[in-house]
Amino acid sequence: MATGLVISIAVTPKLRPFSLISHQNQSSAQKRIWRMKQGGNIDPRGNYADCASLIQGLSRKKLPVAAERIVLEMKSEGFVPDSSTLSALMLCYASNGLFCKALTAWDEIMNSSFLPDVHVIVELIDIYSCKGYLDVAVRILHQIQLKDFNLLRDVYAQAISRFGKKGQLELMEVMLKEMVSMGFPVDSTTGNAYVIYYSNFGTLSEMEVAYGRLKKSRILIEEEAIRSISLAYLKKEKFYSLGQFVRDVGLCRRNVGNLLWNLLLLSYAANFKMKSLQREFVRMVESGFFPDLDTFNIRALAFSKMSLFWDLHVTLEHMKHEKVVPDLVTYGSVVDAYLDRGLGRNLDFALRKLNINDCVTVATEPLVFEAIGKGDFHLSSEARLEFSKKKNWTYAELITTYLKKYFRLLQIHWFKWFIVPDCSYAFTDFIKQDITGSCICGINNK
Repeated sequence: MATGLVISIAVTPKLRPFSLISHQNQSSAQKRIWRMKQGGNIDPRGNYADCASLIQGLSRKKLPVAAERIVLEMKSEGFVPDSSTLSALMLCYASNGLFCKALTAWDEIMNSSFLPDVHVIVELIDIYSCKGYLDVAVRILHQIQLKDFNLLRDVYAQAISRFGKKGQLELMEVMLKEMVSMGFPVDSTTGNAYVIYYSNFGTLSEMEVAYGRLKKSRILIEEEAIRSISLAYLKKEKFYSLGQFVRDVGLCRRNVGNLLWNLLLLSYAANFKMKSLQREFVRMVESGFFPDLDTFNIRALAFSKMSLFWDLHVTLEHMKHEKVVPDLVTYGSVVDAYLDRGLGRNLDFALRKLNINDCVTVATEPLVFEAIGKGDFHLSSEARLEFSKKKNWTYAELITTYLKKYFRLLQIHWFKWFIVPDCSYAFTDFIKQDITGSCICGINNK
């Protein structure tokens, strides 16, 4: 290497040193070595260099000085950092608390011909806003307005989404107000997301205000937002408010299926208002809506907890007539209803209306469990399905296993009270025959 000069620079003790060969007749060799040693990309039509991935790695290691040194070395060798490299350096500065240097890098990008990436802008705004520099975040937005106005709408939308997902509702409000002040209308996606974030992280009153603003904007609330608001009401056990909400949305809407009607039925079932539950179910059918699995399971769970066996049997017959396939929740409502009342000997008769040899499925809406909860059979079966090596369980196998477990618990309970051996054995034999014996035999025979 008589005609060349080799320069070796060690960025950090953990990084491998790299070499640059500088000579006016060896420009292509310089680019190849820079690419191999730094892992960057060189534009063959110019002197632009991309070392973004290397700088991002240094940023994760909290080494902003080393990242700055690499960019300075690039410039000293005649290479111009491209947009991704400058963006990575800017975020490296900002994430490590060097806000003045981050703004300097930002100004360099804005004064160049590069167009900043939306994700980079949103991340920079996020960092400054979370640190309390809202004025800097607003300044960045105004600079983008001058640079490329068409980019601004996406920046606002992603910034609102980013703050909302993190539960930073005040910052989300600031971005929304800035977006409106810039003349951008709130679209359906942003409006529904706004309601969802308030239902997830705000109070019920804040959520209701957000929903009211959505209505005033004449934006149709979508299914995800409906579920989110309903879940917030159910968690606080505001069942009456849930009923009022779904009525306000409109029970005649068909683009969300039976969701609104099911939520209305759920608001009554959770309060065990059985007459209102029956009345609204009849109205649902008369309005042209066909009951689905969630509709039947809401009613079955309510009837089971209230020990309304006749209504429970009618529900099973209706399911069979509508050709709705029951799931684990349906079977659980039947099993729990009979065992809770000590009617285990009649369980075999009730299960004749169901195909207990089907494989187990759970297809019920999770909102149902939030309101009514899960029965003992459901919880026990879920635990067995989760931890058992056997994969394809049938309802008959689960019921048989559960009845054996149920009998053992009863036996232990009565042994505590009957200390005379002969009496205890006689009584537990009676319990076994009366509560579980006929059920297990009937199920196994099927």
